[in-house]
Amino acid sequence: MFADLKHLSHHAAWRRQLEMLLEAAGEGIYGIDLRGRCIFINSAGAEMLGYTPDELVGRNMHYLIHHSHADRSLMPVHDCRIFRAFRDGRGERADDEVLWRRDGSCFDAQYASYPIRNEQEVVGAVVTFSDITARKRIERELQSTQALLERRVGERTAELSAAHESLRRLSSHLSTLREEERAHIARNIHDDLGASFTALQLDLNWLRRQLGATPALQAHLDRMLDVTQTAMGATRRILNDLRPVVLDHLGLWAALEALLQDLQTRSGLQCRYLCPPDTESLRLDRNAEIAIYRIVQELLTNVQRHARARSVSVSAAWSADGLVLTVEDDGVGMQLPEDRHTFGILGMRERARAIGGDLALDSAPGAGMRARLRLNPLAA
Repeated sequence: MFADLKHLSHHAAWRRQLEMLLEAAGEGIYGIDLRGRCIFINSAGAEMLGYTPDELVGRNMHYLIHHSHADRSLMPVHDCRIFRAFRDGRGERADDEVLWRRDGSCFDAQYASYPIRNEQEVVGAVVTFSDITARKRIERELQSTQALLERRVGERTAELSAAHESLRRLSSHLSTLREEERAHIARNIHDDLGASFTALQLDLNWLRRQLGATPALQAHLDRMLDVTQTAMGATRRILNDLRPVVLDHLGLWAALEALLQDLQTRSGLQCRYLCPPDTESLRLDRNAEIAIYRIVQELLTNVQRHARARSVSVSAAWSADGLVLTVEDDGVGMQLPEDRHTFGILGMRERARAIGGDLALDSAPGAGMRARLRLNPLAA
């Protein structure tokens, strides 16, 4: 008898400790049997639902607090994840559902439901839950703010892209206008100065013949003829820089060959030009030919001015991947800027981009420079 009393006392003490633990918990805790009826609930949980603990014990918790979704559509009991804990014998967690209060309002809830076992037999479930309305509101506000920011970033990106594209179109248009103006100036120089220099040279030669008996005057006229010849050569070079006649009449490949020959004559650089017959027979769009010529012209000018090179080569090759044109020298090379946004490089790259190509530069101090211009087949 004393043993039984001692056992009952120990059981009552354990029960009081368990009740104290349940009441001390900040979140709601309740237990249900296999019929879903509440067998216990702590005060925090009952208060959260708008009840007293005594009002909930014995009542079916699904139909009382978990009967509907947030949009008030019914939740069938077989879809209830709280009851699934004892039906399937495994724990369930959720933070995307609501629980309903006594006054008919609901709140965003986070809950966990775990089976209660008596040895191997499931006899119910214990459920812990908390009100996460504030957290969900903050999450919705953050999502709304993020969506707003993403929309504004998207709008600003679209505006910047449109502005960038407009600048590129403007750059391409200005480049076209510049080429047209160069061609116009070249024609005027050729028609006016060219004809005038030719007439002047003829007249000076005639005058020299008339002054055969006057050596001093002949010497003076010879100097005038030399000056005229030099001026005519300078005019031809200026015309060639403004708009090479060979480019318009014979095409890109002949113009590049003439450009290299002129560079070798004027600078002493050893120039090599490699263009296979199948590439040489290819004629590109007029704008593409002008842009490629100008890019190569600027690259060769840089070689002449800065590279201190002994030789330079220009090669062109056509394949299924498109046209690849390479300019390579054996000069001192350079440390390419990390952003590679110097005006010279930017200008060449914009020319390449305007015709559907891209320009890649590869160089290092002491290793020369290699420039590779690639033009895709559709652009060519």
